[in-house]
Amino acid sequence: MAAQGCRKAIALVAALGMLLASGCQTDQETGAVELHVFAAASLTEVLTEAAELYETVQPSVELVFTFDSSGTLADQIGAGAAGDIFISAAEKAMNDIDRTTGGRDLVWPESRVNLFSNSIALVVQSGNPAGIQTWQDLAGESVKLVALGNSDVPVGQYSEDVLQSLGLWDLVRRKASLGSNVKEVASWVSEGAVDCGMVYATDAAVHGLDVIAQADERLLSRPIVYPAAVLVSSRQTEAAADFLAFLQGPESVAIFETAGFLPCR
Repeated sequence: MAAQGCRKAIALVAALGMLLASGCQTDQETGAVELHVFAAASLTEVLTEAAELYETVQPSVELVFTFDSSGTLADQIGAGAAGDIFISAAEKAMNDIDRTTGGRDLVWPESRVNLFSNSIALVVQSGNPAGIQTWQDLAGESVKLVALGNSDVPVGQYSEDVLQSLGLWDLVRRKASLGSNVKEVASWVSEGAVDCGMVYATDAAVHGLDVIAQADERLLSRPIVYPAAVLVSSRQTEAAADFLAFLQGPESVAIFETAGFLPCR
């Protein structure tokens, strides 16, 4: 988790906060700061835990989260939703609002940093009632429904990537139930509404799902990366930069590692 690639922007993040704070009106002068963070749904538990810890260190800061699929959040930011920080589960959603990668001018590029990684798992309800043993079982007639994220959700994009690599995509997509974010996919598996599903390994643990198989990096055409950046709409840039730096510190790293998140490559 302490990989240099994940940490290289700490100084830039801090510098950005100091540079912009003088030009932005913030509530820190009156002693209270409210930070609005748009974050990928797969981060719900770890960011909530990290926020509780951060607020003991910075009691004048209140963190307000909006959790959803990264694509939905990027669309909301693009439509004018004001906030302070965006943390995506994929580079594409961040790229769409970052001018340096051909997107819109909605984040401060100097603040952008890759925080951590994850992996994709094939999961079933506890006890594995469908008796699924391998990826190849997804093509069998005994598997009727497979829960996947839809095509504009990072977990769905990664899942399709894995299934394409395994030569299973054309068969599996015909029996797919598509969820709007990873939490919905995991819930369907947990409730037994589908035979199996594909989620992040961290969500499998949170929802108590049995992992049948885990996709290694060779099955992905691009790594799973969680980029974060301060939004141009933020009026709390110094506080936002400080929280991003905190997320890269040892206390937060311990929370992410315990939850199963991986170092950036």
